[in-house]
Amino acid sequence: METCSWPGNNPIMQKYHDTEWCIPTTFEPYIFEMLTLEGAQAGLSWSIVLAKREAYQKAFNNFDISYCSTLTDNDLTHLREHYTVIKHAAKLKSVRSNAQAVLKIQEEFGSFSNFLWQYVDFKPLINHWDNEGQIPAQSALSIQISKDLKKRGFKFIGPVTMYSFMQAIGMVDDHVTSCPYHTLNKERKIIENGI
Repeated sequence: METCSWPGNNPIMQKYHDTEWCIPTTFEPYIFEMLTLEGAQAGLSWSIVLAKREAYQKAFNNFDISYCSTLTDNDLTHLREHYTVIKHAAKLKSVRSNAQAVLKIQEEFGSFSNFLWQYVDFKPLINHWDNEGQIPAQSALSIQISKDLKKRGFKFIGPVTMYSFMQAIGMVDDHVTSCPYHTLNKERKIIENGI
């Protein structure tokens, strides 16, 4: 079976592909982490962002949403100067404003996860791509979620970022069908091994 080729020979990218990408999650800090990292990626490569992931986790207290929502401008300046995060000031400020927006959604929907997963009826969309060239950069759904989040005050959540975010938290499975990590191949393996 041929795995997805996009991670290349980068071990961090390979690990992310094998253990996280397109795996459904409802864990709020992880969802917020992926929202932050995908927003930080805008205009950059994912490998650059993943290389800085540990610094982001330290800077933002493992993406504790309440903690991030209370960061002051001075705190953000400190993080920018003392951590190896992406130095884009507006992207760093968006961590605070997005955390504040997430807290409001949690109050209204019980969790950020509930709010997001309702868009796919709480079941991941399983795609069947023969090659990576077929995988879209955005979709009608990512456009819709982006619009809805913008109305709620979120930043750095354009339709392309949202589509990558949907992949990151497993709302879509975009592994190529030949990849052993595609949902159907994983299910087949479980059946064959009798687990």
